[in-house]
Amino acid sequence: MGSNGLDTGDDLDERGVSVREQDRFLPIANISRIMKKALPSNAKIAKDAKETVQECVSEFISFITSEASDKCQREKRKTINGDDLLWAMSTLGFEEYFEPLKLYLHKYREAEKASLARQQGTSEDPEVKDESTRSSAFPQAAYPYQA
Repeated sequence: MGSNGLDTGDDLDERGVSVREQDRFLPIANISRIMKKALPSNAKIAKDAKETVQECVSEFISFITSEASDKCQREKRKTINGDDLLWAMSTLGFEEYFEPLKLYLHKYREAEKASLARQQGTSEDPEVKDESTRSSAFPQAAYPYQA
């Protein structure tokens, strides 16, 4: 409840700082766009379904990130990287996602290197030149769940 006794939808984080609901969740438009990609073009998604997925996905990300953050703190590092997130997922029982996401992370890093090489004009590798035809740095073919 806010100071005026009304429920503001705000919660407190672990430091006691007020966190607005919209700051805890991924944007509903992004969630909706991803959900629509997995469905036939004529399918409709109820608002409460979008909100439920929004809350679940946001909680999942927080869960995985928290475990990765704990690992980084134990190792006295300040930056969480993709390998930390993969480790956390495996540790928390999501090992079936480990291999496909490890492959995706590898392909993503390759695409990033290729993009950097193109920007610097240093690419002589034919594979890197083929990468220049992509519209995004994200390796879509490596994502196994794309609809």
